[in-house]
Amino acid sequence: MTEAAFWSDLTDRGMVQQTTNETMGDWIASQLGSNDELTCYCGFDPTADSLHIGSLLPVVGLRRLKNAGLKPIALVGGATGMIGDPSGKTTERTLLDADALDANVKGIGGQLETLLEGTAGQDFLMVNNYDWFGDIRFVDFLRDVGKHFSVNMMVAKESVRARLEDRDHGISYTEFSYMLLQAYDFLHLFETHGCRLQVGGSDQWGNITAGIDLIHRKHHGEEIEGITFPLITTSSGKKFGKSEKGNIWLDRKRTHPYFMYKYFFDTDDADVVRFLKCFTFVPLEEIGGLATSMETEPHLRATQKALARQVTGMVHGAETAEACAGLEPAMHHDDVEAFEKHAETLGLLDPSSIGSEESSTDLPVVHRPLSELQGEGLLAADLAIACGLFKSKGEVRREVGSNSGFRIDGKPVESFDYRITSQLLGSRRVLQIRKGKKNKRMVCFHG
Repeated sequence: MTEAAFWSDLTDRGMVQQTTNETMGDWIASQLGSNDELTCYCGFDPTADSLHIGSLLPVVGLRRLKNAGLKPIALVGGATGMIGDPSGKTTERTLLDADALDANVKGIGGQLETLLEGTAGQDFLMVNNYDWFGDIRFVDFLRDVGKHFSVNMMVAKESVRARLEDRDHGISYTEFSYMLLQAYDFLHLFETHGCRLQVGGSDQWGNITAGIDLIHRKHHGEEIEGITFPLITTSSGKKFGKSEKGNIWLDRKRTHPYFMYKYFFDTDDADVVRFLKCFTFVPLEEIGGLATSMETEPHLRATQKALARQVTGMVHGAETAEACAGLEPAMHHDDVEAFEKHAETLGLLDPSSIGSEESSTDLPVVHRPLSELQGEGLLAADLAIACGLFKSKGEVRREVGSNSGFRIDGKPVESFDYRITSQLLGSRRVLQIRKGKKNKRMVCFHG
């Protein structure tokens, strides 16, 4: 893809919110066409030990710039993370201790290596701004950086102005100074790595332009630019990236890949094409075909499947994405063997693999101890009630029979006294229990 085609593709995907240059595509092409390489950077503050999908768009944008020939720098804010960015926040952030920040820096750094498809130090640079802020004297910083910033200009920035107008919370000097630190990041990366372009979310516009202004004051006549990506919301106006349970994290220990896949698979028709354009690398022509299929074969949900596969695959790998995609069809077609295979790939057969912020009741598999099948075995009625298929044993009694809709592995439960034993399970770990055609549970016995 040529430089011009790259920028056209980026804008056609709706990935550009603001630029400091009206002819940004031409500027990037001219920079790449010269002898000097074009370096860009995007910052990520380690407020948690994992990114969440609300951070995906800047990561995808940085990866697209890398694919277009730019040299990317991923900055993890070990120093700025100690301060807290007021952008988009109505209250002060909780300050993190050094140990928590260090763990967060390592966690996010590993994720960025995966998402940017490369090795830090070879395919892109990974830097921590604590490396240069740690030894700066406060007085020197005020003299060398602070003198270039007008308080009038700083309070006019949206992130600061909104907080100042809130009489109940306001803004501390700590967060007020955040803009200076991020501006200095840009200056430092310009002076040490020749970085001329900063990208970030739309809430970073004020911080990005502050950095550009600082570089211009210290280095007159230099061409320094910035790009912001839009804040993604759903068609209903909700903020992208949160389920009813909270954030969808990229760390599988916090959010299991199945829940990430399901979040994207459940995307509304009004949003799915836009999300495919922004969060995946599927060619626009192919996305157009998927959009057409929504009209001709809406029941297939091919566009949602593509979105869920692509994003889950980017974060957790293609094998994991395919296993997520295979779970629901296997359950729908009563294919216990296929379900067990996919569930094993995803680690769903082990209850300890479930994310720390998730409920096992939301999973397509119910976990039970293998010891329940020993001796006389487990009363099928008890299992059905535990799985939520029936409310009482009386309801189970009324259901059993030769034509019963209460079935185990597809076979009717003909007697209320029917028990499930280890002999029934054999070498398997999973069986299916269902009430009627649609109310089904996959049960995994472990231990």
